[in-house]
Amino acid sequence: MTEKTRYSDEELSEFKELILSKLAVAREEYETMMGTLMNTDNNGVDDTSPTYKALEEGANTQTKEELSMLAARQQKFIKGLEAALIRIENKTYGICRETGKLIPKERLRLVPHATLSIEAKNMKK
Repeated sequence: MTEKTRYSDEELSEFKELILSKLAVAREEYETMMGTLMNTDNNGVDDTSPTYKALEEGANTQTKEELSMLAARQQKFIKGLEAALIRIENKTYGICRETGKLIPKERLRLVPHATLSIEAKNMKK
């Protein structure tokens, strides 16, 4: 029996559905983060609160920095999922870019934007 070199169209379709659902959630979370950062979901009380609360302002700045980092990570995740959709269309999805072997389905279900098998990832360490 020969080793599979790519996933079947049915399997790719299954992965596409998984990725599309994760992508919808990721985009929604990203929009929420950006709304918070841009203050679009403001209650309108900023101009009525005392301006002498320096500690709170410092905490707000730190929170915004952390949220900004999370938003950047989320954007990277979204780009990874979008790239995975392109690989599905090209029928190259699930093929390790280092070894050329199929990445196990279990790994792709957990990390659908993966481009490396665990074997290849461990070789890079």
